[in-house]
Amino acid sequence: MKRIFIDASKCDGCKNCSIACMQAHRDDVDQNGEHKWSDLYDLDLTDIKNESRNHIVKDKDGNYKPIFCRHCDEPECVMACMSGALQKNPETGHVEYDESRCASCFMCIMSCPYGVLKPDTAEHRVLIKCDFCGEREDGPRCVAACPKKAIYVEEV
Repeated sequence: MKRIFIDASKCDGCKNCSIACMQAHRDDVDQNGEHKWSDLYDLDLTDIKNESRNHIVKDKDGNYKPIFCRHCDEPECVMACMSGALQKNPETGHVEYDESRCASCFMCIMSCPYGVLKPDTAEHRVLIKCDFCGEREDGPRCVAACPKKAIYVEEV
C-alpha cells in the first residue's frame, strides 16, 4: 500500500501541490469536448469548482505546513461516516469517497484529526478529499509537482 508522507521542514509554501491538485481534478472541456487536464495555463484559480483537495497553512512561527489526507490506518472519518460514503479500501489502503452515498452530515470533517476534509465550496453538499489521483502509475500529481520533495509517496 502506498501513502503520502510529509516533511514539513522542506515546505516553502509554493503551493505547487495545490495547483497540481486543482489541475488534476478540473472538470472543464475544450472546444472539441476534450478534458483540459493537460493545459495548466487556462486553469481558473478563482473558479470554486477547481478547489484543491490539499492546502498549505503558515503557523505563528512562519513555518509552512502541508495539510494532506493521510489515508490513516484507522481513519476517524470512516468510523464517523454513518452513510457508508467513506470506506477504507483494503487493497490500496486509501480512504475512498462515494458521493452518491453521502448524506452531507459532515461528521467526517469534524472527526478528521488533521483538518483535511472539507465540504465543497460551491454547494456545501459533497466532501472534498484526496483520491490519490485515481491510482495514477506515476503517483498523485501533488507529489510530482513538489519541487522540494516535502511531500512524497512510500510503500507501507
